[in-house]
Amino acid sequence: MAQTRFLGEFPCTLDAKGRLLFPAALKKQVPVKAKNQFVIHRGFEKCLVIYAKHDWEEISAEVNRLNLYVKDNRDFARYFFRGATPLVLDGTNRLLLPKSLCDSAEIKKDIVLFGYANRIEVWSEKLYRKQMDEEPRDFVKLAEEVMGRLNSGKVNS
Repeated sequence: MAQTRFLGEFPCTLDAKGRLLFPAALKKQVPVKAKNQFVIHRGFEKCLVIYAKHDWEEISAEVNRLNLYVKDNRDFARYFFRGATPLVLDGTNRLLLPKSLCDSAEIKKDIVLFGYANRIEVWSEKLYRKQMDEEPRDFVKLAEEVMGRLNSGKVNS
């Protein structure tokens, strides 16, 4: 099954109740089958991640196939699913972000929605800028290592 593909950076502002107005350009990318239903959870870095509900179901099915008799698998599943919350766009295209998740990602008011692949990351603007401005290492070398694996595991010279 083809997954959703999001693309773009969208600065947004949360209102006093923790709602964000879902950007029109991003809404156009939401497939009809999503029916404006999403799931949000903690990301691997200090951000939140939103999936269209149908994509979340596929991802969670992968995690649910783990052998839960293995402690590392149980630990991973617990941390992966912690805070997972269904979201629905309201009649004015707003999403209400759970306060506990916002607190964990240091999200207060100014945020960036970063869409790529089948996810939309939700970052505090400050942490997003820091993440993007401070490359973990030479991007050229990182691209070579990561993308080189796609070519039969060998890096071209």
